[in-house]
Amino acid sequence: MVVGTVALDDLKTPAGEMKNLLGGSASHLSMSASLFTKVHLAGIIGEDFPQEHLQLFKKKKINIDSVVRVSGKTFHWCGEYKKEDLNSAITLKTELGVITQYVPRVTPAQKNIPNVFLANIDPETQWKFLKCMNKPKFVGMDTMNLWINTMRESVLRLMKEVDLLVLNDGEVRLLTGETNIIKSAKRLRKMGPKIIVIKKGEHGVFCYSDKFLFGFPAFPVSDVIDPTGAGDTFAGGLMGYLAKKGKINEKNLRQALIYATICSSFNVEGFAAEKTAPLTLANIYKRKKIFLKFMKGPS
Repeated sequence: MVVGTVALDDLKTPAGEMKNLLGGSASHLSMSASLFTKVHLAGIIGEDFPQEHLQLFKKKKINIDSVVRVSGKTFHWCGEYKKEDLNSAITLKTELGVITQYVPRVTPAQKNIPNVFLANIDPETQWKFLKCMNKPKFVGMDTMNLWINTMRESVLRLMKEVDLLVLNDGEVRLLTGETNIIKSAKRLRKMGPKIIVIKKGEHGVFCYSDKFLFGFPAFPVSDVIDPTGAGDTFAGGLMGYLAKKGKINEKNLRQALIYATICSSFNVEGFAAEKTAPLTLANIYKRKKIFLKFMKGPS
């Protein structure tokens, strides 16, 4: 079960300019998670949200019973990426729309779903959503620098309730004040989450817990078209695989992070969900073989 933003994006990158694309943290996360497990999506949309996007969710067998549609405009983000720094988005305009009136809800049957991910949305909404659920077995969480800067206490309160924290290295520095990744992870562990996953963009990913720590490089992508949603796609692959396996251990986490890395590599090769919408496990397995060979190197 995932809660987060379901949005419309206008994007400008060196590869071109597109409008009214399917966006939002929960949308991107659901796309990749649905490759591995049944996904239930919770969020809010306005009357302007295109029917084609809802049809895509249904095609991917993503349950949208808890997506609330109300009068008003859908959360809309306009962003740009410059050729010299494709890792950093420049926000041109943000229209909050109906998201300001969102009160999370789930169906009675969904309350007992054991695996929950709190995708990027304000931490008070994440908290309210978590309280809708009946003692989930495993809870993951994402956040961003905006909430760390403006709602820090709410973020810290939420971190005490989750098992898995997924952040990028910039957000980690903001939360901990540490530049060393090991020290940062240890500080985050003391804040609550049992497993810390730190995304380092093109430099890969690092995983830390009390029992183990390890890292992987990123998959080498030659043509990055649009990085929007790459982190959410990564979190979806990670959470989807873990939910499928049903057991959290080092072996499954290593596999989950490899799949997450592969999913994310597809995401950046097209605008919005252009590459993740048609993605199949066969595509994932094929790229995984290339990735494992890339990591192995000469013997």
